[in-house]
Amino acid sequence: MIVIDKNAGTKIPFEVQGTVINFDDELSLNLKKLQRDDPVHKDVCYDEYGDLCVGAAAGRAYVAEIDIPAREYVTTGEGEDAQTEPVPLDMDKVTLTLWAID
Repeated sequence: MIVIDKNAGTKIPFEVQGTVINFDDELSLNLKKLQRDDPVHKDVCYDEYGDLCVGAAAGRAYVAEIDIPAREYVTTGEGEDAQTEPVPLDMDKVTLTLWAID
């Protein structure tokens, strides 16, 4: 995973297990389930009550941004036997941008 510090200051604690990212034991996102055929961008924010939420519209302050690359496919076989299947999400291609929370 590519991690970028957007600005100076304390960042939210996070943990990655497989394709799941957990922010401060409060909000978990399975990036594999969020991946689509086009790139996906998710905003993680604090809402008016200080709870984590997904989406800038509901949020009051940015915590993180997640950029998930478009799904890739591989074709096996030839002719009528050809099959196209999705490639598993490569977490090394996911970008996590962290904002200061203090």
